[in-house]
Amino acid sequence: MVAEKRVKEQTGDAGPHLTATDGKPLNSPAEVIAASLVGTTIEFYDFYVYATAAVLVFPKLFFPSSSQLASQLASFGVFGAAMIARPVGAIVFGHMGDKRGRKTTLVVSLLTMGIATFLAGCLPTFQQIGLLAPALLLVLRLTQGFALGGEWSGAALVATENAPADKRALYGTFPQLGAPIGFIIANGLFLIINFAMPGEHDRGMASDAFLAWGWRIPFLFSAVMVIIGLWVRSKLVESETFKKAESQGAVVKMPLAQTLRHHFKAVVLGTFAMLATYVLFYLMTTFSLTYGTAPNPPKPGSPAGLNIPYTHFVLMQIAGVVFFGLFTLASGPLADRFGRRRMLLVVTVAIVIFALMFPLFLDDKSGGFGRMAVVELFLIIGFTLMGFTFGPMGALLPEMFPTNVRYTGSAIAYNVSSILGAALAPIIATALWGAAGGSTWMVGVYLAFAAVLTLVALVFTKETKDIDFSDDLGVPVV
Repeated sequence: MVAEKRVKEQTGDAGPHLTATDGKPLNSPAEVIAASLVGTTIEFYDFYVYATAAVLVFPKLFFPSSSQLASQLASFGVFGAAMIARPVGAIVFGHMGDKRGRKTTLVVSLLTMGIATFLAGCLPTFQQIGLLAPALLLVLRLTQGFALGGEWSGAALVATENAPADKRALYGTFPQLGAPIGFIIANGLFLIINFAMPGEHDRGMASDAFLAWGWRIPFLFSAVMVIIGLWVRSKLVESETFKKAESQGAVVKMPLAQTLRHHFKAVVLGTFAMLATYVLFYLMTTFSLTYGTAPNPPKPGSPAGLNIPYTHFVLMQIAGVVFFGLFTLASGPLADRFGRRRMLLVVTVAIVIFALMFPLFLDDKSGGFGRMAVVELFLIIGFTLMGFTFGPMGALLPEMFPTNVRYTGSAIAYNVSSILGAALAPIIATALWGAAGGSTWMVGVYLAFAAVLTLVALVFTKETKDIDFSDDLGVPVV
């Protein structure tokens, strides 16, 4: 089999815009942006609601133990279990998306995530039903991961397959924006509830009412957001790119087999290209919340943290996530101009440098406004780098695969990386923090190592910005 060349010879041609027979786009830019952004916002909101509860609530209510560190690790273990389910979701939803189209698949994934999150808000606790409580939480968490395994890739394809060829990275940033927006909504809602139900002696601590039922509100609120998302996505029309693959008989019976047989190298490179992004994000969110709010002096059996009240630290994180969103959007035009690979190489080197500076930002636990300012600077830098590395992925991964396996290939790469990065990052970082006696230098080395692996993957990945999406049966450019 002779490999088809997928890079266009004339890079100055912006490529065809996706149009209907009357010359108008099948999906308007507003519809594309809304459908890709709203869905991922809801999906990431659901994911972050658990991530916040995994730090704030679940260790007490579902994983009680004499050791606070053991309870936290158990909670993170269930959090990470969802990442294991994500590749399964990628295979199932990827098969649906490459066989039946992107639109239907996105609706099903969104509905699955919403139901699982809503039911998590209805669960009885360990005190009420014993070990069955964490077992049911694990099942629902796995369902969340299964749904998210199909969501991101579908949203990225809706954005990029409906984009002008010279603006695919820009369009690809809109599903990526769902991550910072979902984070802000989820944590903002937790903050509002926490302020409305302050602790008796400390407003920054969870009250009895919050632990009894207040934490459930963000989970139950997911139902409202899902209804909105389903309404937005119901207005979409299937992309011309997928319709062309159907009309040419390019749709394959077994997208997974086709992907692994002909595009395995692209899957491996895409997986490791995402690794630093995942590790960085979950260190900046889940681990940093644990480290930032941990008491100093520490409780027996636990390492010392920054002793910043929960409400204060989440507000600091939200301020940092604003930079995440801004620079995610800014990364699109830069990646369209300079190329995805070139931009990501520079950003990943910056992540290595940032990782090795962790102790300078975090290891002084003396407290005071000056220390909080330094920690805020740490969060801003980390989330800015996150925006620059996460934004171009919305275009890079779909561009590494042809249309007939694009959903499956990009979803598998994205979600297998979640096991190596997101699933393990909070657990490894927490264990390294404990092993280093409260210092973060080992956590920084862990991030630097992940970034080096990403650099290696990027070195072996060819530039994809000039891929022609109308070349439906081409081989990946790797």
